[in-house]
Amino acid sequence: MERLLRETPPEDLRKIFSADELRDSGVGPGRAASLAARFAAKEACLKLFPRETALGAIGVADFSVVRDSYSAPQIVCNPTARDVLNRHRIASISISLTHSRHSASAVALALPMQIEVSLAGKLLYRLLPYRRRIVQENLQRVFAETLSAEQITQLAQAHYAHLWRLFVEFLRFPLMSPSQRAQLASVENLDALLAAHAHGKGVLLLVGHTGNFEVATAAGIAKFPQARGVFYFVRRPFKPRWLEHFVYGRSRRLGFGTLPKQGSLDLFVERLEAGNIILFPFDQYALGRDGIEVEFFGHRTGTFRSLAILALATGAPVVPAACWREPDGHHVLRFEEALAPIACEDHDEEIRRNTRLYNAMLERLILRHPEQWWWMHRRWKTGTKARR
Repeated sequence: MERLLRETPPEDLRKIFSADELRDSGVGPGRAASLAARFAAKEACLKLFPRETALGAIGVADFSVVRDSYSAPQIVCNPTARDVLNRHRIASISISLTHSRHSASAVALALPMQIEVSLAGKLLYRLLPYRRRIVQENLQRVFAETLSAEQITQLAQAHYAHLWRLFVEFLRFPLMSPSQRAQLASVENLDALLAAHAHGKGVLLLVGHTGNFEVATAAGIAKFPQARGVFYFVRRPFKPRWLEHFVYGRSRRLGFGTLPKQGSLDLFVERLEAGNIILFPFDQYALGRDGIEVEFFGHRTGTFRSLAILALATGAPVVPAACWREPDGHHVLRFEEALAPIACEDHDEEIRRNTRLYNAMLERLILRHPEQWWWMHRRWKTGTKARR
């Protein structure tokens, strides 16, 4: 470590240690020992995930060591490392450091996430076989390499519990007063959406079927009267027709417009030119000319190409957004920073790379609360004619 500090330029050191780590290690004679202990902690974290480390998916720069208010060391994960922890259902990493004049070492302990499955979830999983096989197959596809069969079943049961709560909320929400709805959800990082909207080209919201998006969006955005008439949902027609009229009518009463998913490119451009915000569900399977095959959770599948086409043609920023339900029933709607578009000379390749970027962001959002994603959907299909 002493030789590394002598021979490495400061800008290269920042590829290994965070700015906080370099600052906290000081400039005195104990700097090398302090950084050596931190490097040992980073290596200990990597050894918890040998497969991802071997593949180069994570590295030492993805973990950093900070001190809490009691000066105890804590591990902070960047978004890349947090994705890996979420895939393994790891809540946090506990760390212990030690060093002497000649050596440094660290021990890392992965603390698993605990999912409490309600009785309703267990009963529905057992008594309601509807698409249970699809749920299990989808969960296996994503988590087979990181979770046991028992953990995957528990995640499936938690998903059924989420579906039950969705049904109850669907019935209760229309009966709530405006004040009750306002207390039902909160909005995080609204500045990211406002900054993107300030460009004057409208906004494309990259969303998936996470949490209770209708309730969270309606309750959260209702706190901002200026948003009424600005948001548009992209939707497919519901069957039966009475359900379509019920849902769409409720959306219109709440101040949200709707756009059909097919044959509406001109409408999309028109809404964006007017400065509107379009919520684009991006986690459904796309067929034929509408789709392009890109990876989603490590498996190629048909994905909508229209979002990339719209973003590249209009310059509208793509802002990821997700919602989830807290254990106490409170809903959270969070906006992320706008995604930087990927430029490429080949137009088809440009669409493919940006579409993969959107899928990668969706993976990150889903892994935060996987039990609250729509696992019943046949997201992966084989033998399709989706375009590459």
